[in-house]
Amino acid sequence: MTGPELPDAAEEPTGQLTVLAPVSGRALPLADVPDPVFSAAMVGPGVAIDPGHPGQVVAVSPVSGKIVKLHPHAYVVQTADGAGVLVHLGIDTVQLAGEGFELLATEGAEIGAGDEIVAWNPAAIEAGGRSPICPVVALDASADALADLRDSGELAAGDPLFAWAR
Repeated sequence: MTGPELPDAAEEPTGQLTVLAPVSGRALPLADVPDPVFSAAMVGPGVAIDPGHPGQVVAVSPVSGKIVKLHPHAYVVQTADGAGVLVHLGIDTVQLAGEGFELLATEGAEIGAGDEIVAWNPAAIEAGGRSPICPVVALDASADALADLRDSGELAAGDPLFAWAR
C-alpha cells in the first residue's frame, strides 16, 4: 500500500510556486541589476542575486521541471504546469561564448529543484569587467503574481526567493 502523493518540494498545493535561489549570495531588487532590460523587468518580474567572489559556484535549478533552454550563461526551467523561470548567470556573459562555464545538465532533461545545472566562477566574470549579478525571472508573469520577494540580505542556494501565484 502506498501513501498519498506528496507535492514537489518547490511547488505548494495552494497554487503557489516557490522559486528557489539558484546560487548563494546577497539578494537585491531586480531594479538594481546593471542592465536596462532586466532592471526594467522587460523580461519579467523577479529578484537578483549577487554571488560575490567565492570562486567556483554551481548554479542549481530554482524549480522542478524541464530544462527548455540551456546556454552556458543562462537557462530556463519550465514546470509541469508551464511556469518558466529564467536564470541568467552574470550580465553581458553571452559575449563570453561559453568560456568559463561548465554545463552539468542537458537541455530537455527533467530535473528537480536544487539539481545542478551550470558551474561557473563569478570572480572571473567580474575580473573580465562584467557583473556577476544573477537575475532570476518569472517569465510571462505579471509583477502582482509574485509575493514574498526576498530582495535583500544573504541567502543560500535553495532558499526560497519568491512565491509565484499560479
